[in-house]
Amino acid sequence: MTDVLAGQTEVLAGRSEVLAGKVAVVTGANSGIGLAIAKRFAAEGARVFLAGRRQESLDAAVAEIGPAARGVRADVSVQADLDRLYSVVREEAGRIDVLVANAGSAIPQRLGEITEEAIDATLGTNLKGTIFTVQKALPLLSEGASIVVIGSTTTLVPAPGLEIYGASKAALRNLVRSWALSAQERKFRVNAISPGPTETPGLIGAAGPDHQLASQVPLGRIGRPDEIASVATFLASDAAGFVNGADWFVDGGQAQV
Repeated sequence: MTDVLAGQTEVLAGRSEVLAGKVAVVTGANSGIGLAIAKRFAAEGARVFLAGRRQESLDAAVAEIGPAARGVRADVSVQADLDRLYSVVREEAGRIDVLVANAGSAIPQRLGEITEEAIDATLGTNLKGTIFTVQKALPLLSEGASIVVIGSTTTLVPAPGLEIYGASKAALRNLVRSWALSAQERKFRVNAISPGPTETPGLIGAAGPDHQLASQVPLGRIGRPDEIASVATFLASDAAGFVNGADWFVDGGQAQV
């Protein structure tokens, strides 16, 4: 018990390379939460494969992180892109120790305005994309691998105009619970992180620059991507070896009180 607590403290404080030697894949890693997670993993000793749709920002992310990072342009809603991503990982690393399914999209539309195109785009990335991100990674997962799926507090705290987004994230929460039942057979752990409002380009795009989300958070502010990355690092580490099927709300208390 002492060793586990000590390991958790090291992860959260960032005082040691708790992911040394691990191979990680992070989708949606060219900005926001995904980039923060990739940066933190690399700082903690991991070799990180970053997947993102926009080549220019992906290249900038890799340059920012340094030699521990490798970028692969991939849209998780496209099967061929995922195949190419995992082909690169197989050839260059041979395994995956940590998989973070972070890629997501939100198209704000209220009931009465919802379009089929918005449904297809949102579910294609958030739901179908996550399912195949995990499923196609299975042959590469090492024994004891950690899978982290990025959810959202909208599963408990609905946001006006984000009905489809929230529904897609609720589906992911259920999938994580179901996949956790396969942990013994598949030799992995799978958990979710549900961030509250976090200062990312996606949030600004969905809520606008003058959003008042901070007033909805008991801490009185929105989160920072690095705060989500700290929890992802713990879940990726051996210190979280007995954590499985959980949904970690990193939301300043928004969905808790």
